[in-house]
Amino acid sequence: MRRTTLAALCIAAAATVTLTGCLPGTDKAESKPKEPFAGLTGGEIAERSVDTTKGATSLRLKGEVPDEESGGTIKMDIALDKKGDCAGTMSMSGEGGLELIKTGAIVYIKFDEAFLRSQSDGSSKQETDMVVDMMAGKWAKTKATGADAKDIAGFCDLDTVLDEFGGERFDAERGDTTKSGGVPAITLVEKDGKDRYTAYVATEGKPYLLRIVSASKKEPGDIAFSDYNKPVRTEAPKGKVLDLDTLGG
Repeated sequence: MRRTTLAALCIAAAATVTLTGCLPGTDKAESKPKEPFAGLTGGEIAERSVDTTKGATSLRLKGEVPDEESGGTIKMDIALDKKGDCAGTMSMSGEGGLELIKTGAIVYIKFDEAFLRSQSDGSSKQETDMVVDMMAGKWAKTKATGADAKDIAGFCDLDTVLDEFGGERFDAERGDTTKSGGVPAITLVEKDGKDRYTAYVATEGKPYLLRIVSASKKEPGDIAFSDYNKPVRTEAPKGKVLDLDTLGG
């Protein structure tokens, strides 16, 4: 099973996950806590986790995943929802980063200088310096339907991200109980040759996916999931905002 993108990583690990939750016992005299997901296999837990995760209206992704095209690492901290809105930061190893807000039909982006220079292949130094002077550290906006914004707008849509979950049978093994981000969790493990994928699933409250770790030499990754069903703050930036659509003529 290949896992070459964030979506594929989610399939592998989330698939390895489960979100059925632990219901409190009704026997007050019982001293032993109930086993999380008692009687369920890792695969069954994984299938249930997918359904629960896909039911979220919003969430936050924080961590890093490999970028297949560049061979580098993408770091992100971004909240997104099923309305297609999002807000957060993204960066590429050695190539700078950006701040991002998508609200409704508009995408707001603030690039740092390193990112702008990394995207300047084919441009002269004079042209690059001009772009850096005009845009680095400043908010700009563009329509979400524009050619340059479509990929970003797609990533901001939680439905699009969660649609990658499911559709396969999962071969996951139950692991130990632990904590992830301070939340009680159970681990689920899936192996593919020497590669190992671990998912952490909440065992208290709603059984949400909390973290996915890929211990793969080719595709290492570590993503935390949090802020389920919380509003995504997508207020438009204050002050002057450069209109990229106007500049494009």
